[in-house]
Amino acid sequence: MSTWFAQRVLDLIGALTNIYYTRKYGAMARRLGRSGILPDQRRGFIIIQIDGLSYDHLMQAIGAGHMPYLARLLADRHLAVAPWRCGLPSTTPAVQAGIMFGNRFDIPGFRWYEKERRMAVLAKRPDQIQAVRERISRGCPGILRGGSCYVSMFDGDADLALFTLSTLHRQRFFESVRGMGLFLLFLLSPFRILRLLRLITVSYLAGLGRRLVALMRPSVLNPFDVLSPLLHAVSDVLFTEVQTFGVMLDIYRCAPAIYANYNSYDEVAHKLGPDHPAAFRVLRGVDRCIRQIDRMRARYRQREYDLYVLSDHGNTPAVPFSWRNGMSLGQYIVAQIGAGLSVDELDGAYIHSTDKARYLLDELQGLEQRFSPRLRRVLAAARRYVNRRVLAGQEWDYDLERQQDVIISPSGPLAHVYFNVAPRPLDLIEVILLYPQLVDSLLATPGLGAIAGRAGERTIVLGHQGGMLVIGSKREVVEGPHPLVPFGDVAHAAVQIHRLAHFPHAGDLIVLGAVGADGKVVAFEEQIAAHGGLGGPQERPFIAWPPERPLAPERLNDAQDLYPYFVRHYLGQPPAGE
Repeated sequence: MSTWFAQRVLDLIGALTNIYYTRKYGAMARRLGRSGILPDQRRGFIIIQIDGLSYDHLMQAIGAGHMPYLARLLADRHLAVAPWRCGLPSTTPAVQAGIMFGNRFDIPGFRWYEKERRMAVLAKRPDQIQAVRERISRGCPGILRGGSCYVSMFDGDADLALFTLSTLHRQRFFESVRGMGLFLLFLLSPFRILRLLRLITVSYLAGLGRRLVALMRPSVLNPFDVLSPLLHAVSDVLFTEVQTFGVMLDIYRCAPAIYANYNSYDEVAHKLGPDHPAAFRVLRGVDRCIRQIDRMRARYRQREYDLYVLSDHGNTPAVPFSWRNGMSLGQYIVAQIGAGLSVDELDGAYIHSTDKARYLLDELQGLEQRFSPRLRRVLAAARRYVNRRVLAGQEWDYDLERQQDVIISPSGPLAHVYFNVAPRPLDLIEVILLYPQLVDSLLATPGLGAIAGRAGERTIVLGHQGGMLVIGSKREVVEGPHPLVPFGDVAHAAVQIHRLAHFPHAGDLIVLGAVGADGKVVAFEEQIAAHGGLGGPQERPFIAWPPERPLAPERLNDAQDLYPYFVRHYLGQPPAGE
């Protein structure tokens, strides 16, 4: 009798929960113009990506109590967690391309150069990343078909992709709201407003404090001003809230696949370090988002979902090359090969919050026509002021026709060096013949760990201690000290470098920053934590998965290795080639 009664109580609670979510999220879905999706028998999946969080720093954050909800999921065995290898380059566009489409071919970094077209490619430019998406998706169905994607480089064939750079026809979130329905998102309760204001205030004051400290000691932070931290605080908090709400609404809508990327941790890690208290505070906020999403998943069960929490790469503590040598890598190379040559160094920090701010300003522009003429003028003036005072100098547009002699494309501790003496890739021997002193000078430079170049179908890696590795299709030959020993697993590193070196748009020289005895890697950008190359936690992201969906993380040696797993379990078809 007691069992019967308990079951009836549970059934009643389940029915009331369904009524609550149907009324609350059904009204929101109608106001936002997002119809429901008829659930089928397939399980859905949710991927929460924490950009830039290594397995090592995840464990550190959990141990220090910064991610209590994720820690509980792991302790209760609702999720299992392990490190995996994302491959080289350890950058978001390459890793997301591998996970979503199973193809990261010829994505040699966050930046690269196409010699035959004399065109610099930057992964944050929507037009360029869209072209990359078209190329890598041919014959490779995305894992997010019919689903949703938020704050991402690629869309994985999602039907709804918001704040995602590769979408060909970008959908404005705010503009899709009918009337003033946007405010339903923030006015569900007064506590939401207070929480938003508190989060923005805390983030803004912390940002101001860091800028003040940076005035008194070396820092990679931007020059002091009072507006930039406010804009970044507002955009980060709003993006976090909007995408979390979007995921919860997608669970109500029964979307079959959902991908949400939380990228504020990566930005803070670049500026302050991967284990800085401010970086761990970001993780505490992400943990709250995981809790909200998982509770929605557990309570509203019109479609059953599997939850995954993963990162695309980690961050290794770093010291900028320019701090050690008094000049950038490009300036150093030009100093070695002749004053008559010019250099184009395609660097500059990628700031997630700046792009979020730009996105929000674009959204605001789309909303202006809904307001009175006087308010429209005020909003337009404010938008122009922010563009001029905060985002000036950080635009996507730059002259792609500049014809410099030497092009440097850094991605953290990885740099591609191109010589415009020929529109084709140069072999290492050609570089040595053209610039006889350059390679030896680079290898003797403090902070450079190794240089790789092509030799026909082979790859040659030279180390700063005089060692050489020749990688062929069937065997490897080592002379002297193995040049890849400082970077960890030499077999894995050799496979990754060999593949990267033979991408059509890899550099004529591939330069790897050195890994010091303190574990810090030398970065070719102004970062004190970096990723993109080899060495340290940057290569070891994490993945947390439901134990009932068996996964062998020790076999994940490249981002592409995750693609067949999701295709097999959720798309109902074997991956191509199987």
